Amino acid sequence: MTMMHGNNNNKSHKLYCIGCGPGDPMLLTLKALDVLNHCDVIFAPTSREGRESMALSIVKPLIESRIRDGQVEVKSLVFPMVKDRSRLADVWRSNADEMAKACLSGKVVAYLCVGDPSLYSTFAYMYRELSSRYTEIDVEIVPGIASFTSFASQAKMNLVEGEQIMAIVPACYDLERVKKIVSSCDTVVFMKDGRYFDDVIRIIREHMPDDAYVAIAQDIGSEGQVIKMTRLKDIDTSKVSKYFSMMVVKREHHSKQQ
Repeated sequence: MTMMHGNNNNKSHKLYCIGCGPGDPMLLTLKALDVLNHCDVIFAPTSREGRESMALSIVKPLIESRIRDGQVEVKSLVFPMVKDRSRLADVWRSNADEMAKACLSGKVVAYLCVGDPSLYSTFAYMYRELSSRYTEIDVEIVPGIASFTSFASQAKMNLVEGEQIMAIVPACYDLERVKKIVSSCDTVVFMKDGRYFDDVIRIIREHMPDDAYVAIAQDIGSEGQVIKMTRLKDIDTSKVSKYFSMMVVKREHHSKQQ
């Protein structure tokens, strides 16, 4: 029996955004799996034409038979890795139009994103386009497990406790901002920016105690994933790879869940 419910708010067309989690298909929610098993078209984001979508690679093992039998159509949406806002705006509008076209033809559409749609997702930009220009489409967002909570679980790490404060830093190029965040938070999650590793470690050492707990992940969510756990005082920047998918620094560490 399907759990996928009908249209809401008297809107006649349906589009789902599915959070695919950090990489393990087993971490997909039941709701996400239900949508994947009943939708007509899946749109998968990729950084360039011909490159496999990471989000699609997560869910593909679960819907291979549907794809093979032609029960669901899979389409790629290219989101180039550029910083030109005007070019990106054109891309967001064009990709939103393509999804809307499928929706308005009567098909149930699903858009995939890695992790959770509410965290640094391309869908945020798509949703603005869809909600402002295609009011007849009912958009439903299906949450997914965020990469940093999955990482914390694997590292057996409580991210925050009691009245502690946590911050998420998506990029480290603004080092003054990083300094303010590190000095005022108990836990800081650094995502995808190993280029400034030495500078970030220097700032952390200036504003956190030597026994602060540090967990570093490389290639998180992949089969080659590596997690390193140490104390701030023990980090040797010459031996730690400058590339990391994620780093978590915490003032106090409790290795076991209470």
